[in-house]
Amino acid sequence: MWELGPGVVELPDGARLRGRGLRRAAVPDPPPDWGLYLLGSEPPHTPCPARWLRWPDFRLPGDRADAADAFAEAHRRALEGQRVEVACGGGRGRTGTALACIAVLGGVESDPVAWIRAHYDRRAVETPWQRRYARAFRR
Repeated sequence: MWELGPGVVELPDGARLRGRGLRRAAVPDPPPDWGLYLLGSEPPHTPCPARWLRWPDFRLPGDRADAADAFAEAHRRALEGQRVEVACGGGRGRTGTALACIAVLGGVESDPVAWIRAHYDRRAVETPWQRRYARAFRR
């Protein structure tokens, strides 16, 4: 499980996940046990076992059923105590949107966008369609 610190969010159910921007943040120490990578093309190398979700920058996931499954897997692994990393290029739009959706799974009943902005990054979930997607996400 991640220690609380920069980029780490703790959900109401106790699950902890780390958000990260791949372009600007180094691999954390200790490294993640598992990662969910939100990119327009497959990542060339990951520091841990991972799942790739096709998600172009400033857009929404290409396959929403696959996205919901990936969010559920990330949440389950975090609840089991694994160090789960959720990352995209910049660490705000796609990562923030995914974390907001996972927060719904973790018990956030209020606006998940406002919650993730308060607990992760005040500029998370960048576009209007990402905000709509996160607010409409249900278990």
